[in-house]
Amino acid sequence: MNTITAAITAVGAYVPDFVLSNKVLESMVETNDEWITSRTGIKERRILKEEGKGTSFLAINAAKNLIEKSGLDPKDIDLVLLATTTPDMPVASTAVYVATEIGAVNAFAYDLQAACSSFLYGMSTASAYIESGKYKKVLLIGADKMSSIIDYTDRATCIIFGDGAGAVLFEANNEGLGIQDEYLRSDGIGREYLNIAAGGSILPPSAATVENKQHFVHQDGKTVFKYAVSGMADVSEKIMQRNNLTKEDINWLAAHQANKRIIDATASRMGLDESKVLVNIQKYGNTTSATLPLLLSDFEHLFKKGDNIIFAAFGGGFTWGSIYLKWAYNK
Repeated sequence: MNTITAAITAVGAYVPDFVLSNKVLESMVETNDEWITSRTGIKERRILKEEGKGTSFLAINAAKNLIEKSGLDPKDIDLVLLATTTPDMPVASTAVYVATEIGAVNAFAYDLQAACSSFLYGMSTASAYIESGKYKKVLLIGADKMSSIIDYTDRATCIIFGDGAGAVLFEANNEGLGIQDEYLRSDGIGREYLNIAAGGSILPPSAATVENKQHFVHQDGKTVFKYAVSGMADVSEKIMQRNNLTKEDINWLAAHQANKRIIDATASRMGLDESKVLVNIQKYGNTTSATLPLLLSDFEHLFKKGDNIIFAAFGGGFTWGSIYLKWAYNK
């Protein structure tokens, strides 16, 4: 009996039309294009400006893009997972609404939140469902409207984040393709360095929390950068060692697009040539849960069946990890 693995069989994406460039940010906060680019690698990011539209809008459009490109019948989807840090609203699962809106009437759905590692953790979750044999088609979406939780007077955060969504379909594979291994980690030490202080059960919303801007993302940039550099590099090296992979064996590194210097440090630890490192941070900034699927969408045309891809991410909490996947199809 062949071992069932979970393989990505289709990809979709969506980003808003509005472009927030470094030049525009120069008129909003004390910064400039050279400063932003040299420290982050970001030139512009997309922002969802339309009133009344949230993360679900991004997710629905990414899912529809995948459905249209692949010819997938939404009724065949068994499960919709939405990796997000910015759900439409508390309590009511955004994934459930997304599933209904795309016509996935036979699917169950729920949200998954692990900050910038959400999509990576979602890959692990989708894989487990597929490998169990209970479900055949799992739609995993990574989507975040980060502009909804950013203070655009805070130079430390407003230059980094953007809005976007990406989607992948996981299906069973009997050729040994798909997810091969994972190494996922977390450490509560990171709770104080990257968070939104108010709006949860510890500090519910009030006039004071709004006035104090406690519903926006706060980040201790230097500390997060230090942990992210070591964390992403460590797990990427670890997964190579566990699977006896050399730098020649790896075709692509798909790293979370938080900072170009973190991506470069991870690639350096793995010994990878720059040509194997997927980068689109210059176009979108850090879209949190959407960075990895947006990479897959932008570079799907380059992938060949059997390609070895190493995924890596690091997020608030702290959460981080790496996944080794063999690509399952030719474009």
